[in-house]
Amino acid sequence: MRERLEGLLGAHVVSLEFVQGRGYTNAGRHRAVLDDGRSFFVKSAVDELSAGWLRLERIVYGNVEGSFLPECVAYDEAEGPPVLVLEDLSSAHWPPPWREGEVEAVRAALDVVAATEAPPGLTPIEVWRSDWVGRWREIAEEPAPFLSTGIASEAWLDEQLPALEAAAARAPVAAGASLLHLDVRSDNIALSDRGALLVDWNWASRGNALVDLVAWTPSLCIETGMRPEEVVDADGAGEIAALLAGVWGQAAGLPPPPTAQPRVRAFQLAQLRLTLPWACRSLGIAEPG
Repeated sequence: MRERLEGLLGAHVVSLEFVQGRGYTNAGRHRAVLDDGRSFFVKSAVDELSAGWLRLERIVYGNVEGSFLPECVAYDEAEGPPVLVLEDLSSAHWPPPWREGEVEAVRAALDVVAATEAPPGLTPIEVWRSDWVGRWREIAEEPAPFLSTGIASEAWLDEQLPALEAAAARAPVAAGASLLHLDVRSDNIALSDRGALLVDWNWASRGNALVDLVAWTPSLCIETGMRPEEVVDADGAGEIAALLAGVWGQAAGLPPPPTAQPRVRAFQLAQLRLTLPWACRSLGIAEPG
């Protein structure tokens, strides 16, 4: 790795430190310090899944310009598994806690993302939607993992599942042509004097900008105590929330996958506990009980 980086960056690597990220995937993360005083964040593939993620990120960094992106310094897979070198954001603030004006800074960044044209080559939103929209049906067919979370009773699930499934099916995720991040949450947000920067673009797609705002809302509310209705109040938000609740509801009660950190299930459950009642309130159906 050191030799590859020295060839890419044109200087001797004096240290290559592991970075303990707050994300949930198993990609390699290091901070490289060079003998000329520069430092960079290095993200590297550890398997074919993470290699694919880095190739998708490269599409964004190679084709999009925007104040919401960190600087991409280098990318290489000619000499081995993909390696992505970005500016070092270790001096930025990574919430929580959320300081005054920072929520507004992220919203401003998402406005710029929404106004940005998505480049070709990203995963089409319909690919994600075709997976997500079937999650409530999977819960109906195998409810035990969902019920094991304790978030709702079997009687509630039987009664409300048709309405949630229908709402997820009509969620307007493809109603637009905006660049979408699809994984906006605090561990992917760096706040600096340049504003909010978004990292980890491997889920990037094209569609309705409302999806990013709705998807960010649960983790933001968990960290700030805000109510979802304070963050977003727009037509279609309830349906998108129902879609996402199905995604987290189908997964939260399962064992963690080998391709992700075990704590991902606890995080999914925390988001489900906030998102499902929010979706129900928005749709005018009974909250889980």
